[in-house]
Amino acid sequence: MTQILGQISKPGDLQKLTAAELEQLAGEIREVIIQTTSQNGGHLAPNLGVVELTMALHLVFQSPKDKIVWDVGHQSYVHKLLTGRYDRFHTLRRYHGMAGFPKRSESEHDIYNTGHSSTSISAALGLAFARDLKKEEGAVIAVIGDGALTGGIALEALNHAGHAGNDMIVVLNDNEKSIADNVGAMSTYLSRIRTDPRYFRNKEEVEEMVRRIPSIGNHVLKVMEKMKDGFKHLVVPGILFEELGFSYLGPIDGHNLTQLREVLTNARRLKGPILVHVLTKKGKGYGPAENNPSVFHGVGPFDVETGKVKKNPGPPTYTQVFSDTLLRLARQDDRIVGVTAAMPDGTGMTPFARAFPSRFFDVGIAEQHAVNMSAALALQGLRPVVAIYSTFLQRAYDQVFHDVCLQRAPVVFAIDRGGIVGDDGETHHGLFDIAFLRHIPELVMMAPKDENELQHMVHTALRHEGPVSIRYPRGGGVGVALDEELTELSLGKGELVRQGSDVTIVAIGAMVAVAEKAADQLEAEGIRAAVVNARFIKPLDKELLLKQARETGKIVTVEEHVLAGGFGSAVLEMLEMEGVDCAVKRIGIPDEYVQHGTVAVLREDYGLTAANVAAAARELADTDRAWTSIRKAPPAPIKIAFRGESR
Repeated sequence: MTQILGQISKPGDLQKLTAAELEQLAGEIREVIIQTTSQNGGHLAPNLGVVELTMALHLVFQSPKDKIVWDVGHQSYVHKLLTGRYDRFHTLRRYHGMAGFPKRSESEHDIYNTGHSSTSISAALGLAFARDLKKEEGAVIAVIGDGALTGGIALEALNHAGHAGNDMIVVLNDNEKSIADNVGAMSTYLSRIRTDPRYFRNKEEVEEMVRRIPSIGNHVLKVMEKMKDGFKHLVVPGILFEELGFSYLGPIDGHNLTQLREVLTNARRLKGPILVHVLTKKGKGYGPAENNPSVFHGVGPFDVETGKVKKNPGPPTYTQVFSDTLLRLARQDDRIVGVTAAMPDGTGMTPFARAFPSRFFDVGIAEQHAVNMSAALALQGLRPVVAIYSTFLQRAYDQVFHDVCLQRAPVVFAIDRGGIVGDDGETHHGLFDIAFLRHIPELVMMAPKDENELQHMVHTALRHEGPVSIRYPRGGGVGVALDEELTELSLGKGELVRQGSDVTIVAIGAMVAVAEKAADQLEAEGIRAAVVNARFIKPLDKELLLKQARETGKIVTVEEHVLAGGFGSAVLEMLEMEGVDCAVKRIGIPDEYVQHGTVAVLREDYGLTAANVAAAARELADTDRAWTSIRKAPPAPIKIAFRGESR
């Protein structure tokens, strides 16, 4: 029952509730989040941990006049429920439904789009600068987790904010219990003293009085300052933040609504940058999530009663095959080391970490450091494998260019979640990696057509004396058998999967299976379509592609990636450089961000289907026109009707 939550249409409605009603509201919020994520999937544990904190923020501050920025944003479900979106919450992460992260187009209370980690303090400082330059009123609050605080951009922003001195509040949401055990009631007591405005007023009055003492006033002040700093180092846990220019308050019990309101109210009165350290428990209020917060951090549909995640039976995932292959090869070669940026479970690195703890490095949310460090490891004779999501590798572009490829360091990038990933939406789709990597010299780029080819690519990559990336999708494989013996693939050699004389379909990665189905449909119509599994994005198999271009005169490229600078662009560039006339159609993602939705629905929406590939190939095969010079603009991608719209 949501007797109270259903009546909350705006944050100001919280002010009307009694303490007992606020406690009931917290329970209702947890119930709604648990029920909704059990059906839609989502980030359960982070949101259950910030229920009281979010309520306190909206009780003390007046959104959107006061601007709250959520780091990553995977903990913003409570915020959404308290800002007039309860009626739509059942659509969370569904196609055309509510986003799983803050989204400015969704609500005026979503101040800043987020999805990647460690950006909130930078954003909040920018908002504070803008407020002051425009001479406006209102508080600015960044809510950041202790994990996100390991990100370099967060530390850079702390450094700048402390130096600038503008009024802003950083709420550090810390869910590590060891901090509470170490400091306990003493820190709570100190925070109460230090959040009392009278303390700061009295401190200033005493300093002024001492300064006026003839001859020795300034000297006494210096002695007092040294004593104060020494005392702070002994008893104040937030000395690091104090040294960076922040007033530190905490740690505070993040599930004590009364205490949270008191501290946040006092923090609002203070001047300059303030850091409020809040201790919370991930998964609070739901036993399975409390006991296993890593599983319920980002979870698919699950059974509420048992906490068991609903798994679809089927072939192993690409992540699992990568993990098994890496472990197998690492047992044979002690030069192999694993590197990840706070994603050991998601990238399949956990088994490696357990088997080879001294050869595994989790650097935290620090992708730039992970890649830079890996380059140094490689140059010292080791074979680092950086397991990383495509969307997060974007953060380490310069390190791939400058530290790895420029030095030709043999680093292997295992790029997981390449392509459409589904319900997390725009910030998490891996649709740009080919474009931002393809132009970097020395980098070999591969993408497997199935899980069996993936294991051979991992083996091949670790034997190559230079940098390599392997791009593979989220989710289950095709279902093919896995070869017992690993084979080294010939560098830059594709595979002619199917012979054909009328048109050639050249596909990369997961789209090879789609291309084969399209060829089946065309064959039933009497059109013989050749199918090429490119395997290598770089270097391309020029020999095979030029042969097919000359034999059929018509090529359709298919990729689960943006068209701009993607695989199809690589084929076009190669044909132009070789001076080959050939009609080309490219199928991929147009120049736009892809919203959230299931992988199947989004592939249908963007024409990454056998029917659409067949339609494009049919259009080329049926035409009697002369070949189009590649030096002219290529035809636009085929457009299909979808739900009354045109793509």
